[in-house]
Amino acid sequence: MHIAARGVGDLSRVIAGCAGATVAVIGFLEVGGATPAPAAGLIVAGLALLIYAVRGGRKRSAIWGVTVALIAAAAVASGSALFLGGITVVTVLAALVYRLDAPPPPPAPPGPAAEPRLRPDFAETLWQSMNEAVMVLDANYRVIDVNRRWRELTGYDTVAEAPAPPLPGAGGDWLLPRADGTTVPVLATVATIADEAGAPRGYVATYVDIAERKRAEEALSRHADELERGNAQLASALAFKNDLTSMLTHDMAQPISSIASLAELLCADWGDLPDDIRLELARKVDKNTRRLVKMMNDLQLLFRLDTGAVTARRVPVPLREVAEAATRVTGGADQVKITIDDGLSALADRGHLIAVVENLLKNALAHGAAPVEVRADREGPETVLLEVRDSGPGIPDDLLPNLFGRFIRGAGLGLFIARHLVEANGGSLRYEHAKPRGARLLITLETAPRAPGETPSPTLP
Repeated sequence: MHIAARGVGDLSRVIAGCAGATVAVIGFLEVGGATPAPAAGLIVAGLALLIYAVRGGRKRSAIWGVTVALIAAAAVASGSALFLGGITVVTVLAALVYRLDAPPPPPAPPGPAAEPRLRPDFAETLWQSMNEAVMVLDANYRVIDVNRRWRELTGYDTVAEAPAPPLPGAGGDWLLPRADGTTVPVLATVATIADEAGAPRGYVATYVDIAERKRAEEALSRHADELERGNAQLASALAFKNDLTSMLTHDMAQPISSIASLAELLCADWGDLPDDIRLELARKVDKNTRRLVKMMNDLQLLFRLDTGAVTARRVPVPLREVAEAATRVTGGADQVKITIDDGLSALADRGHLIAVVENLLKNALAHGAAPVEVRADREGPETVLLEVRDSGPGIPDDLLPNLFGRFIRGAGLGLFIARHLVEANGGSLRYEHAKPRGARLLITLETAPRAPGETPSPTLP
């Protein structure tokens, strides 16, 4: 609608201009006639139409046109001598009207030359000053150019040496190869440069050095691991404290209480007690004292095991001698049967192995039933198996998961210490049910070389 109205306006101005020019020409042709006044009116009217057409039909132009027409008519009516002067006045005034009423020229629209452009030297400076390493590739993924930061990061000097970047869409954390054979962790991104049809015309690979971030992450991870180990050690120390408190409260309280009662009885009634009763009470005090000393020694060994202060000096140890020494300590020689070849030896610390067998025998005599048997034989070319077996009901299944734990109510520290001492000597300790009944505690150790003349003992079932 706006375009149609504008076209009609332009057409009306063209018609007015043509009409004005025609009327003005007719007026000039009639100047020499008998009636100059009508000719002058035609000229004035034609000029008014011309001014209106030229000035776009504005009201101010129409007022100036009427004014020009009146002045021209007055000049023509004054006589033919003033006719040329009137025409001149009309022309000058028309030009003045056009000049005064002319709108200011519209500003020229900005062309392509007015758009800001980067100078080539400035663009090169910006490209080389980037903190990110940048690589430009063509549509065939061949390297075209790299910036200064890329050369610094990789150590390569020429484009021909540049390693291929990750494929588009395969960026992220990336190890960028360096000229010295090492790698540097980077955050890699690859952007595709498409042409007007959307086909790739090139690629831009950008690398951000994240070595500092990686070092910070590794340091944080190490710190977290240290905290976790510290928490585990703290939890273990707390569990040890609780177990130790439980042991001191229950296992050690009984012999201390018994010693205190017996000593009080002896002191109070020494003169009234017969000699045999005094001897029996003194033996009970001695037995409980020895039991208490054994617990203290076990605690001392436990502390050393927890701190890793126990070291094994492994030498070939005859297993029969170890079993006999442990049996004498337990005082159960009449209840223990030893079935071990004289020449069979194991690589172990002699004192450790005696303590292990002693603890196993005490456990068998206290919680199992006689007869108790100690047996040993080669289990293979490099190992020997030592067994302590009793004829009791065996260990209940509900106790097996914690059988070799630090504190088992009523069992003291024997099995826990035995397991750790065996492991300190490169062996292992396990439990099996005996058939038809009983408990089997089996020790596996590295065997010593077979002695000359040694004959294999019966194979353990």
